[in-house]
Amino acid sequence: MSFFNKFFTKEKEQELDKSIQKTKSSFLGKITKAVAGKSTVDEEFLDQLEQILIESDVGLETTVKIIERLEERVSKDKYINAQELNNILRDEIVNLLGANNTIDVEDFEYDDNHFPYVLLVVGVNGVGKTTTIGKLAHQYRLKGKSVVLGAGDTFRAAAVDQLKIWSERADTHFFNKGMNTDPAAVAYETIQYAKSHAMDVAIIDTAGRLHTKKHLMKELTKIKNSIGKMMPGAPHDVMLVLDSTTGQNAIEQAKAFTDATDVTCLALTKLDGSAKGGVAIGISDQFKVPIRYIGVGEQMDQLQVFNKKAFVESLFK
Repeated sequence: MSFFNKFFTKEKEQELDKSIQKTKSSFLGKITKAVAGKSTVDEEFLDQLEQILIESDVGLETTVKIIERLEERVSKDKYINAQELNNILRDEIVNLLGANNTIDVEDFEYDDNHFPYVLLVVGVNGVGKTTTIGKLAHQYRLKGKSVVLGAGDTFRAAAVDQLKIWSERADTHFFNKGMNTDPAAVAYETIQYAKSHAMDVAIIDTAGRLHTKKHLMKELTKIKNSIGKMMPGAPHDVMLVLDSTTGQNAIEQAKAFTDATDVTCLALTKLDGSAKGGVAIGISDQFKVPIRYIGVGEQMDQLQVFNKKAFVESLFK
């Protein structure tokens, strides 16, 4: 496919196709059924399409935008077949993603003008945050980058242990100060460690804050400020990890975290286990924050950079 860059291999394409199969079956199957026997895009069909998009967790606000764009495209010619409709929908969703800062990065890359590059990772418990950190660290190590993982979730022994296991799997350095220590101090000293050991990348985990607890969300600001004191301008990215299987709840979490801290990118996990992959469209549209990575399986190498055209193309195959 002409739009795939050199990094999006046939193997990755097949992996993506497989990972969103549940979403595709639900989404495209319903559209095919709705358009069967129709020769016009009428109010009945638009109502059905709106329901399909909402049930696919695209979200009401984004669904309205897609419907309006579709109406505009077919306003001059009401007669349309299923393939034409799919092509129009595909184009408009790609355009929507492109208009809302969901950019295509070619590979696991970052601005190496920062030394070290500091990534702060946030998200609630159970979304796959620590696993995503491990997978990302693995990708950086494959590129020959030195990495340290900072165990900033100091309230759960299991969280520290899990991150340590991932650091060993990915062959990275590991920094922690033990249980019940100040997470902001861990973040500060992780950067200090990264500098003294000439690390290329420092990835700092945080506790799985419940987005409904405002006093805990405030701690993220404290952590971010602590990092900035050690290294002005850091963190260079704040990545919010969201579980795509939670659908609209992921959007609610995104609202809370983007209010609490300056989220600069997103990672969507568990796409392979969800029929709610449409949430990717709604999240990128509503928050103007790029989806950078997607989890497409449980293995260490099953993290992909998010390519909006590849994602939508796979959805409409």
